Amino acid sequence: MDHKAVADRVLNAIGGESNIVAAAHCATRLRMVLNDTEAVDSQALDNDPDLKGTFETGGMFQIIVGPGDVNEVFSELDKLTSKNISVTTEELKNVAAEKSNWFTRGVKVLADIFVPLIPILVGGGLLMALNNVLTAEGLFGSRSLVAMYPQISGVSEMINLLASAPFAFLPVLVGFTATKRFGGNEFLGAGIGMAMVMPTLVNGYDVAEAIDKGSMQYWDLFGLHVAQAGYQGTVLPVLAVSWILATIEKAFHKRLKGTVDFMVTPLLTLLITGFVTFIAVGPALRWVGDELAIGLQNIYDAGGPIGGFIFGLIYSPIVITGLHQSFPPVETMLWNQGGSFIFAIASMANIAQGAGALAVFFLAKNEKLKGLAGASGVSAVFGITEPAIFGVNLRLRWPFYIGMGAGAIGGALIALFNVKAMALGAAGFVGVVSMRAGDWGNFLICAVITFVLSFIAAFSYGKFSLVRKGTIDPDVPDGVDVGAGNNAAVPTGSMASEATNYDASDSPSENATTVYAPLSGEVSPLSSISEPMFAQGKLGPGVAIKPSIGKLVAPISGKIIVAFPTGHAFAVRGKGEDGKPLDILMHIGFDTVNLKGKYFTPHKKQGDVVEAGEVLGEFDIEGITGAGYEVTTPVVVSNYRRVGPLHRLVQSLPSEITSGDELYAVDPKQTVSASQEASSAGSYATSSKGDA
Repeated sequence: MDHKAVADRVLNAIGGESNIVAAAHCATRLRMVLNDTEAVDSQALDNDPDLKGTFETGGMFQIIVGPGDVNEVFSELDKLTSKNISVTTEELKNVAAEKSNWFTRGVKVLADIFVPLIPILVGGGLLMALNNVLTAEGLFGSRSLVAMYPQISGVSEMINLLASAPFAFLPVLVGFTATKRFGGNEFLGAGIGMAMVMPTLVNGYDVAEAIDKGSMQYWDLFGLHVAQAGYQGTVLPVLAVSWILATIEKAFHKRLKGTVDFMVTPLLTLLITGFVTFIAVGPALRWVGDELAIGLQNIYDAGGPIGGFIFGLIYSPIVITGLHQSFPPVETMLWNQGGSFIFAIASMANIAQGAGALAVFFLAKNEKLKGLAGASGVSAVFGITEPAIFGVNLRLRWPFYIGMGAGAIGGALIALFNVKAMALGAAGFVGVVSMRAGDWGNFLICAVITFVLSFIAAFSYGKFSLVRKGTIDPDVPDGVDVGAGNNAAVPTGSMASEATNYDASDSPSENATTVYAPLSGEVSPLSSISEPMFAQGKLGPGVAIKPSIGKLVAPISGKIIVAFPTGHAFAVRGKGEDGKPLDILMHIGFDTVNLKGKYFTPHKKQGDVVEAGEVLGEFDIEGITGAGYEVTTPVVVSNYRRVGPLHRLVQSLPSEITSGDELYAVDPKQTVSASQEASSAGSYATSSKGDA
């Protein structure tokens, strides 16, 4: 390959350097953020004999070049541009996010903040639901289980403690992750979160009552009377405060240096942020929440079922902001007026979001998402929706919108039957025990209808999406379900025949080259993994291995043409029985480049000559998975256009394989006429363009 010529053709096809915002490369692909993707000549790129296809995802335009060549092409591309376009892959993701619309950026920011909190929210939510089952009166009789069996009261109290802690101290958790997301010191963020929930403050849930009774204590700050009010369970105030803290901290870092910066910046950052929090930001956002609650009551009173429909529609978006935490004081007042509609409709919205997540559970094959959708879906129908909303539904978007619609219908039904709550609890199915005694039956009817509507609509849309484009994730290329389900279908058409390049039989020709397993572990088809380009076969045919031992060996004898210093990817170029090159690419996990070499120990470097079975590198499986990354490793023939079909020897092997065992055999490429070659290239170009 003439790398300079390829770079020149790529630059012309993408619209010149003026169209490039930033660029990076991985083991196989050029990744670029462009000003205008409409200016790209996709046909020229897809028809280029040295390129393997293009696609666009996550705000990035990507060009598949191949291992051993992509770094050279990227280097030449960088030389051809007069501006510095090179960034890291992680920086490129941030650049792509900044170019997206405001709503997408906002959702991404919220996801970055809340996704790390999902495990604690799921655990706390399920514990809270269990505690409600133990303490609810009338669920299993006239008395609660704790009342009937006093010996379990200690267990119930411990469960309640563990369930309440994550939500009572939510500002601490959000302060940590939000400040980190906004570029500040996460421990300072956690510190300001702690200040907002100090026990010496009036508990956030009791602020309205304390003000009404005149028992609120005040600080005298610069002549202002500032309420000593806490913010337990809130989200929106701490989000704003975290952004302010990070902004102040970064400003001081720019102006102060050395020891002065180390000592003075944390002091002034906490001091200024603390005063701003309790004097302005906290009270203002608490007022916003109060006004929102009062406005919702007016809408409900004036609109009846229409008001219930509107509240049910917007409740889940309100949960995203955390403003729903301001509703309890309003509900307390409503109890004295015959009951609260807020809790009843909130239950419908939560049940609808939970049903949407459970539909994803039945559609998903990716074990990580399947587990998350199942656990968070159950948590949501019992009243805690943040894990389902942020971890599943907002990530896919369509389950969230369907949940909003079903929640709206549920809200209208609640208003129609005039169902009211007389107490707080878990806003889900278990919330039935919080309703007025005569409303239990109507509440359960509304809940079941809401659940069924949301589940059927979400499941039907997901199935339709799978049939139409082979994925339930709207943000990935057609034909594979990345992370959000992984019901990856084998691509169809001419792209399938070339990309997968498999022979149905297990009988290779006499001239076939054997490729040996580079890892010990569980063998699976490429279509089952979460990385779209490997799963679709666009980076070459092969198989995936989930390693049980962290040792990677050479699958064939030859020369190492790719060896990332981080140790996460290798490619070995050997010779087939016909004497022509055979390139085998191995990529340990996905996005593991972000670990920057941590947990990886490479033993070989680019240019080394190795024998089959020789150790290329070692890696810590527990460390990598503990950091949130997969270790499943695609083993593919990256120069598949230049070889014959692969024979799936693994089909006759057990699902567990040992390194050094025969993995598959590769036949030599059959000689074809020029007209056939041209026809094949044209067919591939058309298909790959469609897949992009």
